[in-house]
Amino acid sequence: MGDSLFEGLPPPSHQQQNQEAEANDTSKTTKREPSTVPAPPKPALKSALKRPKPVEAKPDPEDGAAEKTTASGKRLRFKTTTDASETQVIEAMKKIASHIKTPTKFSKASKLAIQLIQAGSVKPGTSDHFFAILEAAMSSTTSCTDPSVRADYHALFSAAQDAAECLNKKQKNQLATWTVRAVLANDFFTDDSFLFSKTAGQVKDAIADLPVATKDDDLEEAASLTDKAATTDEYSKREDTCSGAEAEENKDMSDPFGLDALIPSTVKKDDKVKGKKDMPVKVREEEEEESKRFLKYQREALITCLEIAARRYKIPWCQTVIDILVKHAFDNVARFTSCQRDAIQKLWASIREQQTRRKQGKSVNGKLDVNGFEWLQQKYAGEKISIRHSVGGSGDRRASQWLG
Repeated sequence: MGDSLFEGLPPPSHQQQNQEAEANDTSKTTKREPSTVPAPPKPALKSALKRPKPVEAKPDPEDGAAEKTTASGKRLRFKTTTDASETQVIEAMKKIASHIKTPTKFSKASKLAIQLIQAGSVKPGTSDHFFAILEAAMSSTTSCTDPSVRADYHALFSAAQDAAECLNKKQKNQLATWTVRAVLANDFFTDDSFLFSKTAGQVKDAIADLPVATKDDDLEEAASLTDKAATTDEYSKREDTCSGAEAEENKDMSDPFGLDALIPSTVKKDDKVKGKKDMPVKVREEEEEESKRFLKYQREALITCLEIAARRYKIPWCQTVIDILVKHAFDNVARFTSCQRDAIQKLWASIREQQTRRKQGKSVNGKLDVNGFEWLQQKYAGEKISIRHSVGGSGDRRASQWLG
C-alpha cells in the first residue's frame, strides 16, 4: 500500500499531454461575459437626505456688514447699519433743535435726540449742536415738570449724561443744573416710595455740597452781571475807537513815508507780552463768573425740588421723607441767598404747622392724619422700659407687645 498507485502502468503518450495543455490554455483565455441585468441601487442614508443648514450672518464690526451663506453655497452680503457723515448729523441736530421748542413736537424730537446719543453721533465736533438741542428744550414755553412732557424730559436728560464727556466745562455745569430740574424734580412725582427716598437723599447731598452764601450772592446776580457786561463792553469799545484814531494820527505824523514798518520794533513785542500776561487774568475772571452763575442756577433748581416735594405732603408715606428733607434744608439755610432763605423758612414753618395739626388730630378732612411712625412715637413715649425681658418699669407688662 505504500507503493505508488501508478506502478505497472505505461507512461502517458505525448498526445494526451498536448491536449491537456491546450485545454488549460483555452480555459484561461476565455473571458466571462458581463451580465445585462442592472445591479440594485444602494439604500440612501438619512443623513444624506437632510438639507445643509445655512450659516448664520456674522456682523463685521469694521464696516457694519454681515455675510450669509445660503443652501446653494452663495454668499449674500448686506449692510446692517447706516453710516451718517458729520454734516448729516449736524443737519439732523439743527432740525431737532428747531422742532423741540414746540410742545406738540417735543416727544418725537426728544426721541430722535436720544437715538443720536445711543448711536454715538454726539462727538466733540457735534457737541455744540447737541447742546443747542438741550438749550432749546429748556427754553420751551412748557415747563419740564408739566405732566404732558414730564416723562420725555426725564428720558432725554437721563440719556444726555452719556454724552456729557464731549461737552466743555461751561456746558457740563449747565447740563448738571438742567438735570436737577428735569430728572430729580420729576422723580418727586413718582409713586415709588424707594425712588422718592432716593431722590430726597440726592437733593440733600446737593444742598450739602453748596458753599456758604456771601453778601455778594444775596444781590441779584442776573442784573449785576448784565450791567457789568454792558459797561465793560462799552468801555472796551470806546478804548478801541480812541486808540485806533490816535494810532492813525501818530502814524501819519511820525512816519509819513511808511518806513517804520520795515524796521523791527520792540514796542510790538512789549504789547504781545502784556497781552499774554493779561490772558490768565481774563480767564480767571471768566471762571469766577461762570462758577457764580452755576451756583445761582443750582440753588434755584434745588429750591424748585423742595417746592415740588412739599406739594406731595398730603400723601402719608411721603410725609416723613419730606420732614427730613426740609429740616436738612433749614439747617443749611446759610448756603442759600436771602430770598431763598426766606422761602425755606416759610416752607419749614408750614411743615411744622402741619406736623402739629397731625399730632392733635386736626386736619382738613376731619380725620386723624397721623402716620405710622408718629403713632408709634406717641404710643411708646410714656413707656418705661426695664432691662428685664417683657416687663415694664412699674412691674406691669404694658410694653410686652412692643418688646416681643
